[in-house]
Amino acid sequence: MLTMLLYVLVVAVVGALLFVVAGVVFGRSEELGPLPGETTLTRLPARGVTGADVRALQFQQVVRGYKASEVDWALEQLGAEIDRLRARLPADDEERAGVAEST
Repeated sequence: MLTMLLYVLVVAVVGALLFVVAGVVFGRSEELGPLPGETTLTRLPARGVTGADVRALQFQQVVRGYKASEVDWALEQLGAEIDRLRARLPADDEERAGVAEST
């Protein structure tokens, strides 16, 4: 009987420790509250995004977030690509876009 009680006690202690470790590692699974209307966590213009806009993006730093050097590298690559593509477009691209929207 004593062996069975000891076994149950050890299983309960191990289970409690696993629960605590999982809670620390994975968090409490709390959902974030909704953002107020018309707000975002990052800022980009709705139209006419440039490489400078992408390079200026900033993300919140969190304990379990993305590696900052990788995000910076990706943003630099994306910004350079946007600049290359915009350089290939005709200068009157925005004027044509305005005409297309009005028709």
